[in-house]
Amino acid sequence: MPMEIRKSGFVTILGRPNVGKSTLMNHLLGQKLSITSHRPQTTRHRILGIHTSHHVQTIYVDTPGIHTSHKNAMNRYLNRAATSTISDVDVILFLVEGTRWTEEDDFITEKIKGARAPLVIAINKVDLIDDKGELLPIMERLNKTLSPAKIIPVSAEKGTNIQELQSCIEEFLPEGGQFYPEDQITDRSERFIAAEIIREKLTRQLGKELPYALTVEVEQFKREKDILNIAATIFVERKGQKAIVIGKKGEMLKLVGKKARIDMEKYFSMHVYLNLWVKVKEGWSDDERALKSLGYNDEF
Repeated sequence: MPMEIRKSGFVTILGRPNVGKSTLMNHLLGQKLSITSHRPQTTRHRILGIHTSHHVQTIYVDTPGIHTSHKNAMNRYLNRAATSTISDVDVILFLVEGTRWTEEDDFITEKIKGARAPLVIAINKVDLIDDKGELLPIMERLNKTLSPAKIIPVSAEKGTNIQELQSCIEEFLPEGGQFYPEDQITDRSERFIAAEIIREKLTRQLGKELPYALTVEVEQFKREKDILNIAATIFVERKGQKAIVIGKKGEMLKLVGKKARIDMEKYFSMHVYLNLWVKVKEGWSDDERALKSLGYNDEF
């Protein structure tokens, strides 16, 4: 018998780059959906994560990290993708760090001050703080500047207080029926998930700067009996970057492909045959038309 959904709504997860938004959403969903790494701005798209249980359907919106730099078209796109969710959701979840406050946090504070939706603040990385009294200054600051509905210390990495955070969010969701089938976890296509898995492996394996100069496009996604055939192109901006991605004797590309294939087989529950190519597309990250052709749009 289908579950009777009595409450449902959308929750945007906002925060500066590398504060742990994607890791938090994966814990809230109980499985991995958003890609993660220690590199800032790993998340480039709004991704809906759908959690259905106990007569409640919560649709989390994982957003790119909001930053104060607007250097190129990609940076501007990332900020638009995140801030445009503020007026369209039922709850705002603002993720901050326990003992570190930056100008990006100030920027987000100004953006959400007048929002109509209830505000819940999660203070992340509390597992790294021995003296919890160190949280008091930031809690006082948040109470003074934002008057949040609730502040909850969490550890997205360890999963600490995730259930409490989830219950708090559900309290603020409006009454209503479900938006998605109860077994659906995201609105994104399987092609999109495959491209994100490849990009995660690239981001984790490559140097500090290169991940920002590449993107992935899946050109073939075809099931044949018990094998999933995937072909994808990795676009970079310069020839030197192409050589780095391929690596000596193709070793880097082979390693990325192997790690991506393992994760894909777990996610899609079938054998995967993966082909990767690397191409140069000069200036793609600062070209609005190129961004749109590669799947970067502002739709929500």
